Amino acid sequence: MSWNEPGGDKKDPWSGRGDQKGPPDLDEAIRSLQEKIAKFFGGGDGDNNGDGNNGHRSNQFTQGSPIKGLSFLAGGAVVLWGLSGFYTVDEGNHGVETRFGHYIGTTQSGLNWHLPAPIERVEIVNVKQQRYIEVGYRSGGSELATGSVPKEALMLTKDENYVDVRLAVQYQVKDAKQFLFNIVNPALTLKQVTESALRGVVGSSTMDFVLTQGRSEIVTLIKKEIQDVMDSYQSGIQVTSVNLQDAQPPEQVQNAFEDAIKAREDEQRLINEAEAYSNDVVPKARGAAARKIQEAEGYKEQVIAQAQGETNRFTKLLAEYAKAPDVTRKRLYIESMEAVLAGTNTVMIDAKGGNNVMYLPIDKMLQHAASPAPTVNPSASPIEQVQVPSQQPSAVAEPVLERNTLRNRDARGR
Repeated sequence: MSWNEPGGDKKDPWSGRGDQKGPPDLDEAIRSLQEKIAKFFGGGDGDNNGDGNNGHRSNQFTQGSPIKGLSFLAGGAVVLWGLSGFYTVDEGNHGVETRFGHYIGTTQSGLNWHLPAPIERVEIVNVKQQRYIEVGYRSGGSELATGSVPKEALMLTKDENYVDVRLAVQYQVKDAKQFLFNIVNPALTLKQVTESALRGVVGSSTMDFVLTQGRSEIVTLIKKEIQDVMDSYQSGIQVTSVNLQDAQPPEQVQNAFEDAIKAREDEQRLINEAEAYSNDVVPKARGAAARKIQEAEGYKEQVIAQAQGETNRFTKLLAEYAKAPDVTRKRLYIESMEAVLAGTNTVMIDAKGGNNVMYLPIDKMLQHAASPAPTVNPSASPIEQVQVPSQQPSAVAEPVLERNTLRNRDARGR
């Protein structure tokens, strides 16, 4: 039955408030608290216990010694306050203790104790966590916070060209005290130092160097400069890695730079092809030149050897000629004629007692003997089948005879 229905005994939230004539009795509340403390430390309730003496002592304790009860409360509070000073530091963390805000020490992993608050406080710092910052872009968060950040990414190179550079820096805490007390906002300071170092290194380099072969060198220079500046600040930060996420021209001129890159790649490809052709042709040319040089050296040695041999032969021949000039002269004539007529098919026969020299064209005769036999036409007449002997030898021999005749006449005329 609900409280607002008839017969509900008026047990509503507002009923009975009029019966309280005044505020609750403070002395009664204190006595009630003292009785509970007395029970906790071994006292009894005089109203419920049948022993009148115990009830009298409890009533005497609760009513005659209020300061003693409060001392028990204070002692329990002190114990609890002291126990609240224990704390645990996990593996990979350091605890930085301060007394009224002043640094007093650093604790390692494990169970530790300090004077409870507000006297001493401890702040746990993770020294193994890999933290990172992003310059020129955002990889997480809301949709509006992702992508390129032109204010950080766009920078000017040495040759006065704009480039869009995006950098990520990973770091960890190497000194918890310095990390907490020396810099107000270590992450923001590291980001500003990184942006300054990045602009300095890119500003001293050309655009081609930044976009192509200079990436690793740029990363090394930026990391060194960041670490030097943060160490000078005594920030307690150790830079572990610097990653150049992207380096490209601005979007407005992206197409033009892509064409330039393609042209540069074509240039490099043609250079490589030319070098390959050069590496193929030059060794061959050098080999051919070496072969020609060796042949020339061989020919030189051959000619020199032949000349020396001829010289020795003529020297020995001169000695023999001095001994028998006629015999040597005739022998030389015969050897010369043999050498001259050895490669020809011409034969001359000197007829004794006459002035004519017979000439036999052996080469023509051999060619005539090797020519195919003439075909005979069965339908031809017997007269047509008779071959007429060739008159070529006599025709060739006539000029020779005439020349010999003229030569003999001139000899007689002399």
